[in-house]
Amino acid sequence: MHRHHLGGVSLKRLLAIVELGGYPNLLPLYQSLGYQVDVVNSQRKARAYLKKTVPDVVVAEYNAQSDFRDRSSNLETLMAILQKLPRVKLLVFHLPEHAERFEKFRRLHPVDEAIAFPVTEDRVRVVLEAFSGR
Repeated sequence: MHRHHLGGVSLKRLLAIVELGGYPNLLPLYQSLGYQVDVVNSQRKARAYLKKTVPDVVVAEYNAQSDFRDRSSNLETLMAILQKLPRVKLLVFHLPEHAERFEKFRRLHPVDEAIAFPVTEDRVRVVLEAFSGR
């Protein structure tokens, strides 16, 4: 894992993929938990980022999509990349109405944690603290 050292404190890296949003700005929370945060707004940018950088945590949104012939959601390609990066923890936000499709997705892909909307700072904090073993 690449760590950045600032005055002797090593920062963990978090990649936030914010496509649709609809939840509070979590950047201050991520930073307060000691993460250096990079935000991208598309899966394409996330892929480019992951080619160069291995974060400790990826936070993504699950969007069920029926118009893709070869994939059922926006996350399929991301999962293919993360498969090769087993140490990266993945937190996924999903809409309650997609719960059934998300569960199917989850059976095929290793998702470390998931939060159904409404996404709150407190729920995210609990997951990230568990990730970092605090």
